[in-house]
Amino acid sequence: MIFMMSCMVVLVGRAFDLQVFNKQFLKAQGDMRHVDDISVSAYRGMIKDRNGEPLAISSPVQSIWVNPQELKWVNKDKIKQIEQLLNLPTGKVTSLLNESSRKQFAYIARRVNPGFADQVKALKLKGVYFEREFKRYYPSGGVSAHLVGFTNLDDIGQEGLESGYEKILKGIPGSKRIIRDGQRQIIADIENIKEPIAGKNLELSIDQRIQYLAYRELQLAVNANKAKSAALVVLDAKNGEILAAVNQPSFNPNTRSSLKESLYRNRAITDVFEPGSTVKPFVVAAALDGGYVRPDEIFETHGIYRVGHHLVKDVHNYGTLDLMGVLKKSSNVAVSQIALKMPPKYFWGVYHKLGFGTATGSGFPGEASGSLLDYQKWHDFERATLSFGYGLSASALQLARAYTALADDGILHSVSLLKRDEDPNAQRVFSAKTAKSVRAMLENVIMKDGTAYEARVDGYRVAGKTGTVKKASAGGYTEKNYFAVFAGMAPADNPRLIIVVMIDEPSAGQYYGGLVSAPVFSKVMGGALRVLDIAPDQENSMPILLTRRDF
Repeated sequence: MIFMMSCMVVLVGRAFDLQVFNKQFLKAQGDMRHVDDISVSAYRGMIKDRNGEPLAISSPVQSIWVNPQELKWVNKDKIKQIEQLLNLPTGKVTSLLNESSRKQFAYIARRVNPGFADQVKALKLKGVYFEREFKRYYPSGGVSAHLVGFTNLDDIGQEGLESGYEKILKGIPGSKRIIRDGQRQIIADIENIKEPIAGKNLELSIDQRIQYLAYRELQLAVNANKAKSAALVVLDAKNGEILAAVNQPSFNPNTRSSLKESLYRNRAITDVFEPGSTVKPFVVAAALDGGYVRPDEIFETHGIYRVGHHLVKDVHNYGTLDLMGVLKKSSNVAVSQIALKMPPKYFWGVYHKLGFGTATGSGFPGEASGSLLDYQKWHDFERATLSFGYGLSASALQLARAYTALADDGILHSVSLLKRDEDPNAQRVFSAKTAKSVRAMLENVIMKDGTAYEARVDGYRVAGKTGTVKKASAGGYTEKNYFAVFAGMAPADNPRLIIVVMIDEPSAGQYYGGLVSAPVFSKVMGGALRVLDIAPDQENSMPILLTRRDF
């Protein structure tokens, strides 16, 4: 009895000690076990086109994780039920428990639809927990995939503008204090410690209507011509805004688990090619502006021209050509003669001012700068080949940008993927008179006896230039593989849009730029002009045949 009474006294004393002397300590220890601070995800900014159409948007979802130390005691049938609800392979959760047997955290599903998460929640299983996150959705799918890019499971930009503008789009996570029960489940919010700050929205210069039109026509052209790939760029001729930039083949950023990384490249901005004859208008403009050729000058071609130990050839013997004929017939011989009249430093300077060899500064990650050999290393033959687009490389975007110098009366524009009203970095490259003259010559390229009759657009006057470029290989240039290129603008008298089309290795029989790429230009340009409600030309929409007296 004395022993029992002594035990009771000890217990009462201990209870008094815990309830009175150590009350605050124990309360603090209890709070530490049940009160916790957790991170609150921030909403990632939207990416929109110029008209407010969403191209990338975040939606709240649930991620489900488990504590293997607790879940291993759960009935196996319940675990199978989780796998069925989440459409997981049979045995997935069990194998995860075996692999993480010593851990207290493991994800079983990320970014689950809230409806499915609620069904798992209803099972009330010990060791299964839920975390609020955001999932990125891309309403336009593959149409704008190369441009917009995508994020990873942690909502961090991996490709495209999602990566390039990560700092602007991502928000700042917040935090809040919560109470957990004995099973570590959140049972109540105590207070918000720091509110999450949502990321900023990104308003692009892209017009999704034109983007879709370009995507559709380029896809049809690639399939019809059995091409390897293709790229297309649409620019606003007045301020350098990029209204569309599409590539083929494309991919769906919403379901990309089985895709190769090579599909993610935005070829219109990151890949380069030799532009071929599409640069000939710049050579003519440079020579006219510098006074190295006369507006009425004529050139004897004869189909072949010797430059040092090398020969420059035309497809046909075009005989005597004036400047308009040089572009209309796309004569390598005549344009080589023009290039050799100009000093190398001056010739290089014009190409350099047009942006060849330097990145456009569009803000797209990994954009190409292309190449342009320094003029001090040029020989006569290099000058000749550069005049018809070999020996330098450029992206479709760089080539389109260079054409703004012809479209906007000699003013070269910077390019932008963000919506803007005017170009703060515009600079003059050619005189207005020269630009208008060359533009008038390019209208004749679209005539029936020119190289790009398929580029015509009903109701509008069009100016443009074809390029059919042999692809370089280890042993030199191939005779079977080509880039088919077309660069053009409309309406020709006061251009509003510039479009460059590049199709890589067409193999269905045709490979000329005027037969493969020009039809794509025609369809996209016609549709884009109507979308933007640009009035048709009041005058005859067919090109006007020019003579030397017109210059």
